[in-house]
Amino acid sequence: MSGSEMKYINEAFATNWIAPLGPNVDAFEKELASFVGINAAAAVSSGTAAIHLALQLLDVKKGDIVFCSSLTFVASANPILYQGAEPVFIDSEPETWNMSPLALEEAFKDAASANRLPKAVVIVNLYGQSAKMDELITICKNYNVPIIEDAAESLASMYKGKASGTFGDFGIYSFNGNKIITTSGGGMLISNNIEALQKARFIATQARDPAPHYQHSEIGYNYRMSNILAGIGRSQLEVLEERVKARRAIFDMYFQELYSIPGLSFMPELKNTFSNRWLTALTIDEEITGFSVNKLLAALDSENIEARPVWKPLHLQPLFDKNKYYSHNHNMSVSEELFQTGICLPSGSNMTLEDQMRVIECIKKALIG
Repeated sequence: MSGSEMKYINEAFATNWIAPLGPNVDAFEKELASFVGINAAAAVSSGTAAIHLALQLLDVKKGDIVFCSSLTFVASANPILYQGAEPVFIDSEPETWNMSPLALEEAFKDAASANRLPKAVVIVNLYGQSAKMDELITICKNYNVPIIEDAAESLASMYKGKASGTFGDFGIYSFNGNKIITTSGGGMLISNNIEALQKARFIATQARDPAPHYQHSEIGYNYRMSNILAGIGRSQLEVLEERVKARRAIFDMYFQELYSIPGLSFMPELKNTFSNRWLTALTIDEEITGFSVNKLLAALDSENIEARPVWKPLHLQPLFDKNKYYSHNHNMSVSEELFQTGICLPSGSNMTLEDQMRVIECIKKALIG
């Protein structure tokens, strides 16, 4: 916590704005939109809810297809199922670990040949690193298909001087407890389409028609953020830049201490981009190090240090085992390789140097003795 959350929480209590909606919600939306340079933002209960609303605003429905990054958390794709649509998964590429333009182009060619273009493309910015947005946007524009930019992990990251999350028709952020700033649970839907965001707020508030009684003409959801949680978000937003500095310093220390070990490769930062380094992630070449990801995880766990593998690609999940998948090229599935070789190290903003050095020494001891 930043330390000033109670100022906004007490204000909410003092003014009796406890339920969803209220002055903190309005202010959090405006402050977040201003921070990232977008016209409008709608505070909601989760990043998943924000994706769901974006899909609904784009009229994604049963029988439609939606292209989606494969190397991501399941929340990027679950809302596609909520709408009765079919996700088609797109591989990563090596320079960002995010959606491969080559795989996306191949998927579009097949979809065009079948006369079944996707209704939307969900592009994920993994672990704080922006995808190759120029190339991906060009492909989507060629087929006139809108983009939802899943920036759940990349708030305050930049791509060529522009905020991550602001490139698509809609962008989403997450304020879950593990994100770079948190409201304990929450998310934000952003867009330059002010009218669409007004519609999103309507849908997210049970789609209640303007009438003196409770009247509903379409399906709505209970997706709005509470005024108390929005107050926490406002306080967190005040320290966002400090959090980014802390995460990048943690990455820099890991890199400085570990980059020279043969067989270790850190997640790249694409030229002309700025990653918030939400998590420090690296790959381990087992042939060089003699250590698999699981073996290193076990070595860390034996010292009471929690680390995790890179996301298991969605096309490998039992939930999606019948869905189409397009790899980076015919000889290489980048997301599968990253899953087999990738590990995420402890990276919390409040991590002490002493704790980080304990992680580093454990890795050195395991890999070089």
